[in-house]
Amino acid sequence: MGHDGCKKVRGTKVHVAVDPQSLPLSIRVGPGNEHDSERFVDVMEGVKVKLGKGRSKTRPGELVGDSAYDAREIRTYLRRRGIKANIPVNPRNRRRPKCGRPYRLNMETYKRMRGAVERLFSWLTGGFRRLALRWERLTSTFLGFIQLACITIYWRVLR
Repeated sequence: MGHDGCKKVRGTKVHVAVDPQSLPLSIRVGPGNEHDSERFVDVMEGVKVKLGKGRSKTRPGELVGDSAYDAREIRTYLRRRGIKANIPVNPRNRRRPKCGRPYRLNMETYKRMRGAVERLFSWLTGGFRRLALRWERLTSTFLGFIQLACITIYWRVLR
């Protein structure tokens, strides 16, 4: 991770992939002035779930994302990897309505998984005040504290 102590960046964004239990699968930290979709591939490449013997699973069956991830490049990336996309259409991305078949969107799954993401961020900012206030100058130090908080969350949920 880079050093952002002297750059003129307003804050940082935490990008996370979670499972249905709100447990983090992959975490990345980026500058606050960067669009969410810029870190999408990094977050997806970091997903590795060990299920018994053999290789880790790196490809989820379905991805649920908010409308910030409604981009042609992201949908193409998911289609190439064989992952179903459950992303609502962002109306600000289009000047006129798209012709043809609409994108797949299951609102029940979308609402449940958005709740899981928001629950994780609530656990991070509510239970770990140091993360909510962001006292660290270095991105690597901030990421380390996020990882420690996630280990604590795993311990609390899985015991």
